[in-house]
Formats: sequence, C-alpha cells, structure tokens
Amino acid sequence: METRRVLVVGIDGVRLDLLPQLDTPHLDSIARAGFLASVEVDAATPTMSGPCWTTIVTGVGVAKHGVWGNRFDGNRLDVFPDFTTRLAAECGLRTFAVGGWEPLFLAQQGGPLFIAPSRLSYIAPREDTPQAWEECDEAVTAEAARILGSGEDLHAGFVYLGAVDETAHFLGCGQEYRQAIEAADQRLGTLVKALRDRPDHATEQWTIIVVTDHGHRDEGGHGGRSDQERTAWVAACGPGLSADKAPSAVGHADVAAHVYAALGIPRDPHWTLDGTAFTA
Repeated sequence: METRRVLVVGIDGVRLDLLPQLDTPHLDSIARAGFLASVEVDAATPTMSGPCWTTIVTGVGVAKHGVWGNRFDGNRLDVFPDFTTRLAAECGLRTFAVGGWEPLFLAQQGGPLFIAPSRLSYIAPREDTPQAWEECDEAVTAEAARILGSGEDLHAGFVYLGAVDETAHFLGCGQEYRQAIEAADQRLGTLVKALRDRPDHATEQWTIIVVTDHGHRDEGGHGGRSDQERTAWVAACGPGLSADKAPSAVGHADVAAHVYAALGIPRDPHWTLDGTAFTA
C-alpha cells in the first residue's frame, strides 16, 4: 500500500523576481510537476523570519500564534503547534526538523518553534557570516539526507536553509546572493535525491513543498512593506498537484494546512487553522 509522506524545505529570504534569471533546476522541476505561486505577506504580519516561519509551520496567523518578530517571547505555540509537533503528539506519526537558526530549534530568544518533533537536529553556524551559513546549510542538508535515507518510517519533515538570507543582509542582492540561491537549489536536489533513494520509495507517495518567508530590498534587508519585502512564494508537487490545477491564490498558512491534507488527516475544527490545502 502506498504511504503518504511530506517534505517541507524552507529557504529563507529568496526573492521571487530573481528566480527566472537563475540556474535552479531542482526548484524548476518541482514547479513543472506541480506549481510555483507567489505569496503576499499579509498586512498584519511583519516581513520578518520569526512571524512568517511560524505562520508557515503552524497554519495560523500572527493574531493566534503570537510571534511578532525574531524573538518568540509570548508565543502561543502550546495552543497552535508546528505541524511536526502536532503530527507526532496527536497523530502518532514520525516527524523530523533540521536547521541552524536558534529560535526555531532551541530554547533561545523565546523559542523553540519546533517544540517536539519525533527527531530534531540543530546544527549551529560557527559564526554569523555568509560563508559560515553556507557551511551550516551544507551540514544541515547532509543531516537531513541521512535521516531521509535511514529507512526510518518517516511521515513528515521540515528542513531550514538560512544562507541566502544571511548573504543578503551582509552583501545585498547582488551576485553573491544569486549564487547563494543557486547553492540552495543544489541542496534541494540533494534532499529530493535522498527521499527518492529511500528503500521503500516505490511504495511511498511524497509531497514536496519548498517555501520562502519574505523577500529583500536590493541593498539587503527586510521588515518593511515594499513589494520586494512582502513578496514570498511556494512551490509544491505531489499527489493532486499539477500545473493545470495550480491554486488561484496561496498564503503562508496554507503550507501547514496542505501538509495535513497530503497526509490524509482530517481537518480538526479545534485547530482553527487559517490556511487551506492547495487542492481545496
């Protein structure tokens, strides 16, 4: 019997308008098999990583989850948990989360966002520089690929890549930033290969979702309301997703909603999700 699985890859701070100019074959392949759609960060949500990633993985907006910046103090993640935690705690499924930004994975700055997946791996960058974050993302990708390739009965996972955003903050959205996006795409390819090489892949149905949280101004930086900053995007492929069935509009909260739908888990009204599945 085929088993439903979901992999979500979050790549921080990737501008949608630059993607057509870049060599991103793995993202392009996902878009061709499913869709690539723009996401507008809503007016209530600061164009910052903390609130945007929290909306992405919880399926609810800032008014519910209570994360308004890159400190997570005062959050309501006990009521509105991330999908890796909810799936493990309430649905008995095996989940994982891997990445290197502290408040997503550690009890730092009011975190963690990922409270209790079945498996959690935090890999710290050696320093806060673009090169150190490239090395961190490479190690994160290797760890996630190892988990995917272990043969473990995994149902859903989240992988965070942060080097693109860090490069923009230090160097702006020039050549180095574009190279960082292309490097992130190569890491996406490594992850996709790892799940396709799984021993039981022939009996698994994978949904792959790739998402960014916000854009950047040309000089690097975000947090404002310019089109460059508030334009994000989602790409996805898998059962029920195709170019001719692309959703007419996509929001960040739809990502978690689609994770549950892709796994065949009925929408519990007590979760009060703000998002809807891509195929709704």
